[in-house]
Amino acid sequence: MYESYYGLDSKPFQLTPDPDFFFASRWHKRAMSYLQYGLSQAEGFIVITGDIGTGKTTIANSLVADLEDDIVVAHIVTPKLSPDELVKLVASKFELNVAGKGKSEILDDLEEFLYKLSDTGRRALLLVDEAQNLPLETIEELRMLSNFQEFGKPLLQSFLLGQEELQPILRAPNMEQFRQRIVASCHLAPLTEQETEEYIVHRIIHAGRMSEDSLLSEGAHAKIYQFTKGVPRKINTLMDRILLYGFLEELDVLDETAVDSVINEVSDEMFLPDDNISHVSEIDESAQEVSAGTGVPHKPSKKLITPNGNEVQDAEYYKAMLGELVDALDDAISHKIKLTQYIDNLLKKKYKTYVRLKEDE
Repeated sequence: MYESYYGLDSKPFQLTPDPDFFFASRWHKRAMSYLQYGLSQAEGFIVITGDIGTGKTTIANSLVADLEDDIVVAHIVTPKLSPDELVKLVASKFELNVAGKGKSEILDDLEEFLYKLSDTGRRALLLVDEAQNLPLETIEELRMLSNFQEFGKPLLQSFLLGQEELQPILRAPNMEQFRQRIVASCHLAPLTEQETEEYIVHRIIHAGRMSEDSLLSEGAHAKIYQFTKGVPRKINTLMDRILLYGFLEELDVLDETAVDSVINEVSDEMFLPDDNISHVSEIDESAQEVSAGTGVPHKPSKKLITPNGNEVQDAEYYKAMLGELVDALDDAISHKIKLTQYIDNLLKKKYKTYVRLKEDE
């Protein structure tokens, strides 16, 4: 409805995850790097967690969209499945006939399918979305499926995507064997205020807007961040309504007043608490102090205590060092991914040459 009015080719803020609109924030880049690294290793489990609406499924869809033909993907969204139900669902997602078959027979068929894939130079990847819904015994079944191996490499690799509740499940004492097979894990945080603005601009431009004029004012961006807390799905919901409001009101620029009007409209529909509505643009003064001599408010820093009860001095210094270490590790992972991909492509070429020579004999 509003697309042509704002010079758009499509709706930029659909709720359905679309890899074409993927926006790589710092944490999303890291999660994608972990997925790519795990994929290049062809073994172990990769675990990506995040709050509702932070983009876990979008990352998975973006990964699948870029995969080569040598990887066969099954994507399942899990309700509370029993181990037997999981095996049956996985097999059916790989298009195996499971009608009237028991678990042992399905496992035999699945193993045969995976070996045949391997013989053709391909392998299987299982994406498990909403993995926090799986009981412990079903997650253990996933580990058992990774026992299908050839030449020391698993024939089935799994990526687990889930909400934060998945973390304590995997920390359970009886999950030690599963934890030992996790090669990387990452938690998706909401976008920062700057990333929220970049996210909005990215999606609007990707939807076809050619005008260099800013569609939203700086104040409007700030209001959107305060209301959505940087959660992409909430941003999409709010922005879709803001654009509709702007179209109906024939607004060329969407300012703070327009955003406030839409927030007041959607708050009741989203069943938000009253205090979240009335104070959406306010700062919690009770949680702040004023820096001596500056008049600049800041949140009081918490004391950092070691497990032995000792207070860490210069905590901010160590936090800064940790941040630099994290960035260095990110760079190292990125370089290792590129090297692994190069070696992987080289091996594929050698394998194709070997197959061609065998056929010529």
